[in-house]
Amino acid sequence: MTRHVLLLGAGKIGSMIAYLLSSAGGWRVAAADRDPHSLAWIDPADAAERLEADVGDRAALAALMAGKDAVISALPYYLNVGVAETARAARVHYFDLTEDVETTRAVRALALGAESAFMPQCGLAPGFVSVAAYDLARKFDSLRDVFMRVGALPIYPTNELKYNLTWSTDGLINEYCNPCEAIHEGRRIDVLPLQGLEHFSMDGVAYEAFNTSGGLGTLCDTLKDRVDNLNYKTVRYPGHRDLVRFLAQGLRLSQRRALFKDVLENAVPITRQDVALVFITVSGMRDGRLTQESFARKIYHAPPGQAQFGGREWSAIQLSTAAGVCAMADMLLGGKLPQRGFVRQEDAALADFLANRFGKIYG
Repeated sequence: MTRHVLLLGAGKIGSMIAYLLSSAGGWRVAAADRDPHSLAWIDPADAAERLEADVGDRAALAALMAGKDAVISALPYYLNVGVAETARAARVHYFDLTEDVETTRAVRALALGAESAFMPQCGLAPGFVSVAAYDLARKFDSLRDVFMRVGALPIYPTNELKYNLTWSTDGLINEYCNPCEAIHEGRRIDVLPLQGLEHFSMDGVAYEAFNTSGGLGTLCDTLKDRVDNLNYKTVRYPGHRDLVRFLAQGLRLSQRRALFKDVLENAVPITRQDVALVFITVSGMRDGRLTQESFARKIYHAPPGQAQFGGREWSAIQLSTAAGVCAMADMLLGGKLPQRGFVRQEDAALADFLANRFGKIYG
């Protein structure tokens, strides 16, 4: 059976979603964007219909959704509530990639009583990291700590920030500037972004991690009253946090986000040569003993010429983010997830995700 999906946003991540779905079989993709330059990210060789349309026009958006089984939003977070409202009216399953907490709360409210499923935050973090963390947490009789660390990093850092732009600049600034959810000593709290600096190493490489917003998804709700400490931190190379804190707080660019975006996009180049790192540690009681278990993954970019991905070059953040939402859509329309209302990332079983044809990218 062919599933018909409307993909909104055809940039870095949208083009990867279009490629994965159209090349896998069983999906027919219509990709819409108001920017023809963004639509050009989608290769004409992909079996995806390309539509130039203003996705902010509700009437046009409703017409695009007609006859579709699902809509996937790869748009900036501030457009997603309008998409979700239109999806509810059209009785179409809804997926997005947002890291924005308020947007997710609005989508959750819209999902109440809906006849279709609403599954926001389907990327890497939030997204897959919640699936993996909850899978670990379920193995314990009682929980003490759940710590989640995720980063998308250049393989060859050369600038002062030791960073390259790999995804949405709006989303990146949101993570660096918005309050962060956490559970501390059993109490749900907000913590400040860019605080909580720590250092660790993996495979002989030194990293730092610090508080950023949005990465926990719905785990604060899912694990409340069950865990002592729960937090999420973004991973970077050492020194990055101090420079970003100077920009965001010292120069107060957190209050002038359009300028912050302009500075980053004109000073920090993009790269496809990156690695997406996931490191989760859970501790608690199991069989009467205090036990710790960890989950680690590194997903590398696909260099040009690799047959697995059509011979094209794809970044690790494109692969990991697109694989997350494609796997969730594939599982939901395949009957492995709830078919209506709000669906959490942790409603997906890790084994099902990794066995999925798109989730295998994480394997």
